[in-house]
Amino acid sequence: MLSLIKKYRLVLRFIFIFLGSYFLFSSLYNSYLILYDNENPVPDPLTQLVARQSGTLMQGLGYADVEVVMHYTGLSMKLMVDDYFLAGIVEGCNSASIIILFASFVLAFFGKPVSTLLYLFAGSAIIYTINILRIVILSVSIYEYPQYSGLMHSIFFPLAIYGTVFMLWLIWVRIYSRWRKQ
Repeated sequence: MLSLIKKYRLVLRFIFIFLGSYFLFSSLYNSYLILYDNENPVPDPLTQLVARQSGTLMQGLGYADVEVVMHYTGLSMKLMVDDYFLAGIVEGCNSASIIILFASFVLAFFGKPVSTLLYLFAGSAIIYTINILRIVILSVSIYEYPQYSGLMHSIFFPLAIYGTVFMLWLIWVRIYSRWRKQ
């Protein structure tokens, strides 16, 4: 048994660091969400920020009558153009869970401290930005081409966000493997 542990110590190290950091970050994030789960439910501030930034970007693209308001249930933000409901932005749309997944993977391949932290911040910013672009493009496509909304929401946009994370992971592993060889 000890020889197996010794033989697969790098794999076990990766698994423990990945799962440990994922559990820690997810627990912290869930604690943050619990702060906003009260008698008068409102979306958490990060979800509200993502919704408002998406609306601002749409206005910047020329959609004049963009409105971002809280849904009457309080569980999401509504993104509307010309009083036409385009998207309900819920907690799962704010990219926090995806950033937690990304960060856990990068930490499991922890390299030089400064470079690792810079990559974590840069990668998180990229994921956050891609997520806002994803929401905007989805909303515009629903507004302009409503017949393709199901395809866009269920296939293209998950592929875009998870594809970005996957590419960032690949880049990180390449960088990390170069450090290991030195």
